[in-house]
Amino acid sequence: MTTPTLEVGTPRSVLDDHIEPFLKHLRAVGYAERTLRKKRTVAKAFARWARLQQIAENDLNDGHIAAFALRSPRNRKAHVKFELAVMRRLFEYLRVYAGLQPPPSQDCASAADTLLQDYKNHLRKDRGLTENSVLVYAPFIRDFLASQTTQTGGVSPDLFDTLIVRDFILEHTVDRSREYARLLCTALRSFFRFLLLCGQTTRDLSNAVPMFRKYRQSVPPAFLSPSEVEQVLAATGSTLSGRRDHAILLLLARLGLRGGEVVTLELDDIRWRTGEIVIRGKGRMVDHLPLLSDVGEALAVYIREDRGVSASRRVFLRTWAPRNGLTGPAAVGHIVRRALAQVGIRRSGRGAAHLFRHGLATKMIRHGASMSEIAEVLRHRSQTTTAIYAQVSFEALRAVVAAGRSRRRSRLPEFKWGTPQRRCIPAARLKTYHHRASDLSVAEVEEGNAPHAEARGGHGPAAPRCGSERHCSLARPRIDGDDPDLSAC
Repeated sequence: MTTPTLEVGTPRSVLDDHIEPFLKHLRAVGYAERTLRKKRTVAKAFARWARLQQIAENDLNDGHIAAFALRSPRNRKAHVKFELAVMRRLFEYLRVYAGLQPPPSQDCASAADTLLQDYKNHLRKDRGLTENSVLVYAPFIRDFLASQTTQTGGVSPDLFDTLIVRDFILEHTVDRSREYARLLCTALRSFFRFLLLCGQTTRDLSNAVPMFRKYRQSVPPAFLSPSEVEQVLAATGSTLSGRRDHAILLLLARLGLRGGEVVTLELDDIRWRTGEIVIRGKGRMVDHLPLLSDVGEALAVYIREDRGVSASRRVFLRTWAPRNGLTGPAAVGHIVRRALAQVGIRRSGRGAAHLFRHGLATKMIRHGASMSEIAEVLRHRSQTTTAIYAQVSFEALRAVVAAGRSRRRSRLPEFKWGTPQRRCIPAARLKTYHHRASDLSVAEVEEGNAPHAEARGGHGPAAPRCGSERHCSLARPRIDGDDPDLSAC
């Protein structure tokens, strides 16, 4: 769609003076000239439309964006979507650099939005959660408040009860994973405690949210073997994105970084002279790790040749404009999944980036590293977390099982058939002996007809019972170590 040119004598709009500075700003963050030409066309079309509608610059608001995009019903959806994106970015630029008034605060904002914002502020300021954790909790609470708004027409914490909580959980956990259900219940318990703390309700409904039990060490962690790690590293290409991905994969494989730690890595965190790298981990912990030679070389190549100039201090930038830092851990996970797909490796479960972290721990434990050493490298604050890697040392586990079996065999009693002794033994113990001596059946012993007794010179008839309800006095073969004293009967 082409935009008509301005007629001769038509007065210029104030917006026309901001179009070129706006495009210069976009050019600085990495947009290509072809994309800038398309955005210039849309911006000029909006300036002309605003002039025809006699809209002053100070009166512009977000409603004019939607009206401009829907001005022609024959426009394709893709074109309308592109125009909306351009106009939102133009308005952001005008508010920052041209003094355009921000959108007025919505006095009639819904109670759900206000409550959700208060809860997010509580998580950040009172609970000290990071932004990634807030992004995990907030969608669950947004869905809960939206469902209450749909059902009752509003949100009133005083009306929340156990039935509402139960119905919401049952409805939203159908065909969902256990991890999703666990996070949902965790978020709801946190939200209900917040309502009680801030006085929104007098009842603590957190106890109405069921606990989803997650057994530790129930499943060995998925990991990549050393050969698979080298195969993935060798498959990354020599393109701009390939060298960036290669540096990211090396950080994951050699240092065991988490996906979020790779995203937040900044240029100042790399200490080239001292040969170390500063990692900002979970819980706002700051750690210093050695900068290995291959990792440092890959980082140097990417920063010097492919990263380019950007206002962002993040080490790893997007390959597409705007050239800002990676959006989050999900971006690192996408890079890992793409690299695994290139070499045909498939792994199920969550956390693709953690496959390298698990692989590093597995390699260490198979080379004799202790749990404390692995916890130090992976920066675990509790060795309980590190204990999951004991499951992947299959050779050590087989040795433990074999040693246990040999010890059990060495403790088995030696049966000697001779003169029967009369002794009261618990029935449960007798059944234990039955399992240890497969050629002696409990029924035959109780009847006193053990076939092996007569064959070896023993006595078949059963000895008299002592009359105890808890014991059975039977004629049985003598076992080494038995006390011949029968006074207990």
